[in-house]
Formats: sequence, C-alpha cells, structure tokens
Amino acid sequence: MTLPAREANAKSVREAQALRIRAMGGVAIGHHHGMKARLFVASSSLCLALVLVQQGCSSSTSTAADGGAPTATTAAGLGSPCTPAQERDPAFLAFADNELNVETQSPSCATGVCLVNHFRGRVSCPYGQTADGQPPSGATACTTPDKHLPVTGGASDPVKKAQVAAQCADRTAEKTVYCSCRCANANGKTDDGSAYCACGDGFECAPLVSAIGADPEHIAGSYCIKANTAYDKSTACTQDCDPATRPCN
Repeated sequence: MTLPAREANAKSVREAQALRIRAMGGVAIGHHHGMKARLFVASSSLCLALVLVQQGCSSSTSTAADGGAPTATTAAGLGSPCTPAQERDPAFLAFADNELNVETQSPSCATGVCLVNHFRGRVSCPYGQTADGQPPSGATACTTPDKHLPVTGGASDPVKKAQVAAQCADRTAEKTVYCSCRCANANGKTDDGSAYCACGDGFECAPLVSAIGADPEHIAGSYCIKANTAYDKSTACTQDCDPATRPCN
C-alpha cells in the first residue's frame, strides 16, 4: 500500500470513530460475562465495529441502570431495523451467534448505533447459501444490500467459499439486529456527564460491553435490547430458518 493510500485509510478509520475487538489468545484488555478480547483495529472504508466473542456464559439484563433510572428520553428510532455496514462487502460471509457487534456512527440509525446482538448470518440474506452460492429452495442467493453484488466470500478460505449461514429461528434479525443506544456506562451509572438514552417500553437496559482500556469512543456500558432477547448459549440457535418449514418472519 502506498503512503497516500495508508494515510487515506487511516483517515477513514479515524472518521469512523469506532472500535473492533475480537477474541484472541493472550492478554485480554476487556471482558464481559466470560468474554475475552484484545484490541484489534480493522481498517475499513465503511466503518469499524466493536465485536466481543462469547466464551460460554449467558448475558444478563436489567430494566434500569444501577443508581437510578436514566434521565434521558427514549431515543428516536430505537428498535428500527438496520443493516450493518459489513454486509456491503461481498467478501463478508456472516456474523456468528457467539459475537456481540456494536457499530457506531451507523448511517442506518438515527440513534447512531446498529446493534448486532448474538445474531448469526446476514440481515440481507435470511436463509443463507451453500459454498457454491446456491440458496435453499424458495430463497434467493445472497447479495450485498447496496450494490446487489453476489456474496462470494474470501479467497483465503477454500472450504467455506461463498457459504453463508442461515439466521437462527429463535434469533432472527428482527429480534437481534436493530438501532440501539447506550443507556448506562460500564459501571451501570448515568451520572458521569455522558449522554445516555432511556430504553422505554419493550426494551431492557442490558450490560453488554465492559471497560476496554481507555475507551476513547465511550462504547463500554449497557445498551437497550428488546425485552426477553438476552443471549443464552445453552438454548440459542438450535434450529435454522428455512423458507419452507421455519420462515424467518
């Protein structure tokens, strides 16, 4: 990569104002409910995201932040559908249900945050496709949501090729991928001067992201999730959506 290209890429990273964290071996700088993570900044012209990988414990939720209910009003657009920016990349295959993804500065959301709460597959391709790019009967092949390019996957994986996982029947995009907002900090408080939202009816304020170092983007903390959708690894994603027998919607 040339120097001007690197500088342009670095600028896009800064402007995205987000973090991407993926579980790796070694020393962890952040953790949440059994998750391990190290800081990993991924360059992208679309956005960056924060990703935590679940390692065997279920999430817990609360209806209000400790120390008192949030004083902010319910955010406009809370719960509206969103399509994560990663899905614009034809090489991106799918999210994994053991991951939590917080996309900041999302163009899809008035709240600024597109939350991907332990969701598997692609929002834009509910029934997935085979390694050869073939969808199940009654569905269509996966394409990017913006330019409708075929999802081909990365050339570095000769096994998966273009394989996209179907959404989980119990954790469809409608239940787990939507516009959200931060309702409390990493300590469950709302009195530190930062901006927080109130979750409102049908939502819970759930502690999703614990402290991650200096947290310059103020991502750590609790987020509004739809009521009764907390992730439990022991019971989640036992069946796939199927256009004939288990439609996603």
